[in-house]
Amino acid sequence: MTNKPLHSFHIPVMGLAYTIDSPIRVAQYGISSVISIIDDEILEKMKTFYNKKFNLDYAGISTKTEDYRAKRITAYLDMVDDIVNEKFESFKQEISRNKEALKDFIAMLPNTSDLKNSMLNFLNQKDSWSSGIKNFIESNLRPGNIDVNIMTKVDKDNYRNNEQLPVIYNDAHASLRGFAQSKLSSSMVLSAGMNPRLYSYIEEFDDFFPDRNGVLKKKIIIKVSDFRSAMIQGNFLAKKGLWVSEYRIESGLNCGGHAFATDGMLLGPIMEEFRQKKNELIRSAHDLMIKALEQKGRPVISTPLEMKITVQGGVGTSEEHEFLLEHYKVDSVGWGSPFLLVPEATSVDTETRKLLLQSTEKDLYLSNLSPLGVPFNTVRGTSNDLLRTQKESHGKYGSSCPKKLLALSKEFSPEGTCTASKKYQDIKLKELHTAKAILSPGEFEKKRSEITEKACLCVGLVNAAYLEQNIEIKGEKQGVVICPGPNIAFFNKEVSLSEMVKHIYGNANVLPDSQRSHMFINELKMYIDYLKKEIPDPSAQVTAAQSKKWNTFRKNLLEGIEYYQQVFQTSTFFKKETKKILCQLQEYKLELTTIEIPQAEK
Repeated sequence: MTNKPLHSFHIPVMGLAYTIDSPIRVAQYGISSVISIIDDEILEKMKTFYNKKFNLDYAGISTKTEDYRAKRITAYLDMVDDIVNEKFESFKQEISRNKEALKDFIAMLPNTSDLKNSMLNFLNQKDSWSSGIKNFIESNLRPGNIDVNIMTKVDKDNYRNNEQLPVIYNDAHASLRGFAQSKLSSSMVLSAGMNPRLYSYIEEFDDFFPDRNGVLKKKIIIKVSDFRSAMIQGNFLAKKGLWVSEYRIESGLNCGGHAFATDGMLLGPIMEEFRQKKNELIRSAHDLMIKALEQKGRPVISTPLEMKITVQGGVGTSEEHEFLLEHYKVDSVGWGSPFLLVPEATSVDTETRKLLLQSTEKDLYLSNLSPLGVPFNTVRGTSNDLLRTQKESHGKYGSSCPKKLLALSKEFSPEGTCTASKKYQDIKLKELHTAKAILSPGEFEKKRSEITEKACLCVGLVNAAYLEQNIEIKGEKQGVVICPGPNIAFFNKEVSLSEMVKHIYGNANVLPDSQRSHMFINELKMYIDYLKKEIPDPSAQVTAAQSKKWNTFRKNLLEGIEYYQQVFQTSTFFKKETKKILCQLQEYKLELTTIEIPQAEK
């Protein structure tokens, strides 16, 4: 069987639950997707839901069970694997018997696919096509990957009877163990930065090490924002004998969920550095890994294992998709937010999907909703927004905090408190009112807003899945929080899975006729806006470090613009847009030069 993926795109993780069952929905078509496994509660509830739907017999796992978090994750992933394999077998039988079903599937494959051309040849045969295609399918098709995501920062210490449990029972550690002990042969995506303690824990599981044939049962993917981060994290793991099979590069701002802005480094120049230095990344990691494997007495792999470079964040057209593949030689392109408008692919309730359909650029914004203190992409008008506003009108603030996944602040308790919780906000608001006399009305309101705008993501990011499947939601009403990337503003209709895939490959168009700027231009504008917001009023005092940071930020943006000017002048892509893109780049260059960066007083 060929190991080459059928598709040149993947569906990244979205929130805690928007892709919670995406593999069950799309894997039979060869489409890979990513499940968040940090919240064991929704995994257990979804397992119960699919148990009933497919008449399965997976037992429930109580919170009283020893190591219940990891065991719930393992059981859910094993169940998803069973369902995907069964659906894939049924799908293979269907397309080997039914020419129309085969035609529909072929229409979803990339135009450049050799597989597509071979299957078309079978389709044109009048006699005995069924037996031939059946053997071909068995040899060449495989389901998409059931990959998982762990946000490394969500690694809260856990307690039992007021006593802290060992580190391996921390949230992210338990999630890793749940995946490691599952029967999946797929990848674990580590996002939100390096967690050395968690990374070291990977060593405890044999599945992450290569066997004598150089085969990895479980692979590591690291989501990064620049080459330096990739080199540091890759070498850290290589010194333990662990291989990073993929670096997933994401736009700092033009993405969904938490936004980790770079210091003005744009996606294009970042991708260029990966293209030029990929071999350096491979060599460095391979040399370190060999030494570590020898020391551990494990099989040593003489030639480097496969290392993929993929990219995601803001892509919206087939030409952008093809450009990323061809110009930067990436292995796959992540399409996230547009799939929120594909009911066959993602778990979104009707009301929230309607909100996304109607959202425009001004409705999507970089918020301070996240208790992690990291900017968070969202959309105005969610049910969570409305409920929080109603509560505030009655003088009530904060969430009951039932899950405590983000209870990471140790300010008031060694067990941790979430900054979106009622407990935390009540204390902070009391402190603020004590200091009210020395604050101006504007300062007071700003500080009050900073405290109360935090949202309960643990509940808000899973409620859409419960609502879609009519699963009972217990506890305080929180509504839905959704975290699309700004790119979704350009998509305004619900589409089928087939239509979206055809759009990705240039065989259909689901975008409206209104003008949409190139993904690189959209990201550039976001970074300029971000810089403007970072710089305070000219009268404010700034430090030398702040001034240096903003000057570096602008310098990187200007260098990025020069890089883009060269790319678009010489590229064979975007010929119809080249003149417009170059004009936009020049306009943003002029805008950047007029931004006044305050200097620190000497």
